[in-house]
Amino acid sequence: MTNIPKLLITAGAVLIIVGLLWTVLGRFIHLGRLPGDISVEKGNFKFYFPIVTCIVISVVLSLIAYIARWFFK
Repeated sequence: MTNIPKLLITAGAVLIIVGLLWTVLGRFIHLGRLPGDISVEKGNFKFYFPIVTCIVISVVLSLIAYIARWFFK
């Protein structure tokens, strides 16, 4: 049971760091507004689905996981 508080603190710290990086780097890297992201606006209705952004984030995280596994064998 002593590992759960450490896990929660670590997860919180990671989320804070990611949020800060997203805020700072969001001015330079326009994730969420890439070509190919679906955006529909009709009257009072807005629908937005960042499909290309999801793919880019997935590829980057997969590469990071692959490299981490390769180094920590």
